Amino acid sequence: MPVIAARITNREPFAAGQSFGDCGEYERIDGVLTCAVNPGHLANAAIVDLAYAPRDGDGRVRFDADFTLVAPIDPARGNGRLLVEAVNRGRRRMIPFFNRAPAPPIDSPELPAGDGFLQRRGYSVLSVGWQWDVYRSAALIGLEAPPVLPDGRPVTGQCCVEIRPHIAENTRRLANREHRPYPAADLDDPGAMLLMRDWEDGPDTLLPRSEWQFGREDGEGNDGAGAGGGIIPSAGHIYLADGFQPGKIYRVIYTAANPVVVGCGMLALRDAAAWLRAPNPSRPVAPAGYRYAYGYGISQSGRLLRTMIYLGLNMHEGGPKEGSLDEDGPSAGARAVFDGLLPHVAGGRMGEFNHRFAQPSCQSNPGFGHQFPFADNTLTDPLTGQTDGLLRRLRAGGADAVPKIIYTNSAAEYWRGDGCLTHIDGTGKVDLAAADETRHYLFAGAQHLPGAPEARDGAWPDGSAGAHPYNAVDYIPLLRAALVNLDRWASEGVAPPASRHPRRDDGTAVRQSEYLASWPAIPSRGVRGSRRIPSLPRLWRVRELDLGADAGAGIAAYPVAEGREYPHLAPAADADGNDRAGIRLPDIAVPVGTHTGWNLRHPDTGAPEQLQSMQGSTHWFAATAAMRRAAGDPRPSLEERYAGRDDYAARTRAVAEQLAADGYILEEDVELVVSNSLARYDYVMGQEA
Repeated sequence: MPVIAARITNREPFAAGQSFGDCGEYERIDGVLTCAVNPGHLANAAIVDLAYAPRDGDGRVRFDADFTLVAPIDPARGNGRLLVEAVNRGRRRMIPFFNRAPAPPIDSPELPAGDGFLQRRGYSVLSVGWQWDVYRSAALIGLEAPPVLPDGRPVTGQCCVEIRPHIAENTRRLANREHRPYPAADLDDPGAMLLMRDWEDGPDTLLPRSEWQFGREDGEGNDGAGAGGGIIPSAGHIYLADGFQPGKIYRVIYTAANPVVVGCGMLALRDAAAWLRAPNPSRPVAPAGYRYAYGYGISQSGRLLRTMIYLGLNMHEGGPKEGSLDEDGPSAGARAVFDGLLPHVAGGRMGEFNHRFAQPSCQSNPGFGHQFPFADNTLTDPLTGQTDGLLRRLRAGGADAVPKIIYTNSAAEYWRGDGCLTHIDGTGKVDLAAADETRHYLFAGAQHLPGAPEARDGAWPDGSAGAHPYNAVDYIPLLRAALVNLDRWASEGVAPPASRHPRRDDGTAVRQSEYLASWPAIPSRGVRGSRRIPSLPRLWRVRELDLGADAGAGIAAYPVAEGREYPHLAPAADADGNDRAGIRLPDIAVPVGTHTGWNLRHPDTGAPEQLQSMQGSTHWFAATAAMRRAAGDPRPSLEERYAGRDDYAARTRAVAEQLAADGYILEEDVELVVSNSLARYDYVMGQEA
């Protein structure tokens, strides 16, 4: 078994000893796992540079991964299901997310229990640190990845770091999202480049080498914020004399040093699940093991799960014998780990999780994560001519290797440009046949993360801010049902409800230009004549990419050559501007406003004509006809739509009960959905009064 040791660093009652119904009390266990994998085993063959990592006396590659397990104190009172969370940028978020608890601050290790949804149902949650460049702490869990040392010697190579400032600043860390950087191999590297573009798909401008340097302002700490004084040379920072301007997009291309085997993060996730799932009386945690295991990832970590699917990483080394690359077939000596996977808001992308000098948090820079295939079944791409599919490798490993998969996305992934590619072909004209093992759900009218009426304005943690009020749709009831449906599908053979997403054959998937042309003339923030919608030429694009001659070995050549673009389709809108396709909560089916998967950048953050990444917007209806006319709003007001609060409540309940009957929400969440909708109704009436 590749997990050879577990060091427990903390063990305490979860939620201060709260009892969760029939499942009783839970405990929280934090620690570090040591993995030792065979670089010659077929189960690990997809991992780039694993062969170049140092080996122990048994010829295995070792690495450490942080973990947190929240499980019933009495295992017999649990449900025998293990939920394995691929943490998002080091943050444990699954429990507060599904339990509808406020997310703890980024520097807090706390896991608020919220309404106890997961614990009341008996699930255990294993959170695994898989990302090498996280600054590990009590709050952020990560991976100590092995170095890449061909012939035992250090290696250098090209690296590309994207910088997207929301405020003017002179110094930035050479890393995505303030993570650990790959240091510059030569501070005076004459071949290093700093490129700038004005919008996502715009042309690059090469900034003169004399205007920037590898360095930072004197007095600067780890956060990259300078305090004035001189410029200190630094292999982990870049200094631009005229400053990085908000709204611009910069890419630093340089020769970097000290790569690590980034793909070991996926092995850590897989092998931690396999280790905990198997019964082991001598193990210090969960000795009874688990009957079923399900992987969950949101956003970045959802893209990680898609990458693992594509690479066939649902098979581990355990078995009657260990396979090798020369002597055994695809499934020899390997066993499946996950019975089901729930990649959430991942869209059609994969990510920087398995190549040399990869930065796992990078999601917008064109590269390995933006390439074909995008869909499950094997098909031929009309742009590149390649034939491939996400499930191809898993299917080659046998029927038992393919888990059940439910993909859930918001409208924001469609406005990012890649969401439609998961179920529509590269011509943009043909709906793809669904894979028997998967379901695809659009959470209609939602943004990347769930919203609420009170979360209306302000800056996000990355410093971005929206021009419009943020999206208020809370889709957590849909996600909770997706998890329970996945469990029943894998464990009982009960098929989940049919996929719901935009389609070409019924006109619910349209070109973004068609959507924008038909969108109602909603006044921005109630100001007549101030309608603001995305600029079509400035929208994000997905293009065919050429990463260079060594891309097959996981080594990219920068800047990446970008070619023809894939079609970009969005959910068609109704007369109010709400999505017609997908699973429509009462927010969309019985609306009190228009909810979109797009927002625009706030003018204070630069480039106000461009999308704010991942965010949506909500535009409330007027309360009365008089208020609607005064604002110049073409959409009927609440008093023109509904006979009053009781009428609205009855319509909302009918929609919620139908969603429950169809299996898209749980019976226990009907009241939650109704109360959410009434809260929005009351909010609008109170705002307009």
